[in-house]
Parts: sequence; C-alpha cells; structure tokens
Amino acid sequence: MRLTRVSLSNFRNYAQLDLEPASGLNVFLGPNAQGKSNLLEAIAMLGTGKSFRTNRDSDLIREGLDLATVGGDAVVRAGSIRIACTIARGSRGTRKRYSVNDAPVRYARFLGSIKVVTFVPSDLQLVVGAPGLRRGFINVALAQEDPRYYRALARYQKTVQQKSALLRSEDVDADLLEIYDRALIESGTVLMLARKHFVDALAREARRTHARWSDDAERLDVAYAPSVAFETPSEDGIAAAFEARLAAVAPAERARGAALAGPHRDDLELLLDGRSLAAYGSQGQHRTAVLALKVAEYTVMRERDAQPPLLLLDDVLSELDEARSSAFLAGIGSYEQAFVTATHLPDGLPEGACVRTIRSGAVEPEPARC
Repeated sequence: MRLTRVSLSNFRNYAQLDLEPASGLNVFLGPNAQGKSNLLEAIAMLGTGKSFRTNRDSDLIREGLDLATVGGDAVVRAGSIRIACTIARGSRGTRKRYSVNDAPVRYARFLGSIKVVTFVPSDLQLVVGAPGLRRGFINVALAQEDPRYYRALARYQKTVQQKSALLRSEDVDADLLEIYDRALIESGTVLMLARKHFVDALAREARRTHARWSDDAERLDVAYAPSVAFETPSEDGIAAAFEARLAAVAPAERARGAALAGPHRDDLELLLDGRSLAAYGSQGQHRTAVLALKVAEYTVMRERDAQPPLLLLDDVLSELDEARSSAFLAGIGSYEQAFVTATHLPDGLPEGACVRTIRSGAVEPEPARC
C-alpha cells in the first residue's frame, strides 16, 4: 500500500497543499506549530475518517472558513484508489462527507480504504491511561481490517446505550431487557472473538520486537483481559459465557442502572517480567513497550491483509534515546511507506529517506534530501 498524492484545502493551517510522497521513509522537519502534525493528521484521516487529535470536527477547518477537504490517491492490492473527506460547517453543526473513486459513500464503506498505523505522543498513555484508551487502540486496528467488526461494534455500542437507558427508567420492561441482552450477546461475541485472536497475534510480535530493543532482556507480555471470562475462544463458547455472565450481574445492573458486563469493559493487560508495567515500569520502559505495541500492530495488520499499512509517527523519536531511535529508524527504512515528523534531523536516518521541511503550513517544494 502506497500513498502517491495528498491534497489539502483549508485544512488546519494549510490553505492548499498538493504533495507527492516518496516510497519508503518520508521525514518532515520543522519547528513546532508549523503544520507537521496537521499533515499526519490529514493522512491518518484518509484511513480512519477521524482525527487522532480532536473530537471536534470544526477544529479541522481553517480559521474563518466553512469548508475543508482532505484527499489522496493510493496504490493498493486491488489497484489504484482515490479517496476524499470533506468537512463542512453549517447552521446545524459540522459534518463530514466521504468519497471513494469520486463516488459518495457512507463512513463504513470509507473506513479502511487505506489502512494506517499511527504513533503520536498521546499514545504513551496506553500504559497508564484508562481502559478505554486500550480498547480504542484495538478497535481502530480491527475496524480498519474488517467491516464486519466495525458494524458489530456500532451495533453493540448502540445497544449498550439503549440498555443503560432502560435500566435507569422507573419501570424496566423485562421483555425489552431480554431483547437487548440477546443483541449484546450476538454483537459482543463477534467483538470478543476478534479481539482475542488479534491480541494473541499482537502479543507474539510485541514480545519479539521488545526483546530486540531491551538491553536487560526484559520480557513484555500482552494479554487480552475480557470483561466476560471464557474458556473456549469460539462463537459458541463465548456466547454461552456471555449469557451466563449477564444472568449473574442482572440484579446489580438493575440496582446501579448500568450495563456492567461485556466488551465495553474489556482491557489489555501489559506486563514486564510478570509485573504490571503501569505500576512498576519506568517512563523509558513505558515508551519502549508502546513502541513495540505499535510495531506489532503494523506487523499483524500487514500479515493479515497481505499488504502493509501506512506508518505515521508524529514527533515520537524525541521520546526515545539515541540507540532506540536509530534501531527503530533502521527497521522502518525497509517499510513500504512511512511518515515521520521531527523538529530536527534524527540520528541514524537510513539511506534513501526523503526529507522535506514544513514552514507555516507549506511544504517546501524541493526536498532537502530524497
């Protein structure tokens, strides 16, 4: 998978941009607040349709205007593809519209047209942050990979909201509650089975990658921690366990007015030498573990789809020591296409990297090195 063109119009601080990225490693240099992160945010939106920095779509539109567009051309396994996202501000709020090969599509059809793996400074919170961050990490990868996962996730989240609203009502309709529970079991089973297989593959790759970087031969373990414990990772086994768990927590759910069991309460367990990484790991160990997770995410997505996703690294090399930064850059130099932002030229940059400078929302036309 390779992005051959990126075009921006009135996106963040970019008035206009038409960029042809190189194959392999693309490095964008410049001081802070020039537009480096904005460019990677736009590229990521071509894969996920959403910003990795804000939930307010209006923030994406250049100040004083009402319309922004992000577009791109890519070469994928099936051939060439043209994708675009338009963000429009109106009297009823800000909305996004999507297109694939110039035809309007719904978000579910747009999602995963190209696949991306992002690593941004806020991802360092994956270790110590709330479980929702780790669930989100899994969901973004799996939703890009399989439309069925995204549809099951959307159904599950809507049903959780409906069930919770019913549990908070004064008169709980038992028949309707049973309908919601059956719907949760159906869609939740899809989520848990997919998460189990993905995290097992992620754990193997993260352990391998982390071992290459760990001078002290520390062992990183990653494990799926489902809210509903199950013994057999099969549809029937998970559905039966989920049904039993819902029956067990039913009195507590009615008392608290909330859905207490299911994939919306899953987590990802991170251990270093058998101890909680969040509780006992240093900041340096946290950074190395998250970087190993991201490399593992890239590797698993590449192997499952038989083509590599785009790798986007936003100002994360400054968080690594020189040895780890050089080792990481040496590895991604062989990736089909990667995008890195930095305030200065990183040490250990491999031969063949294409280096450009960004100033005030403009990419200098001639690369400093390419």
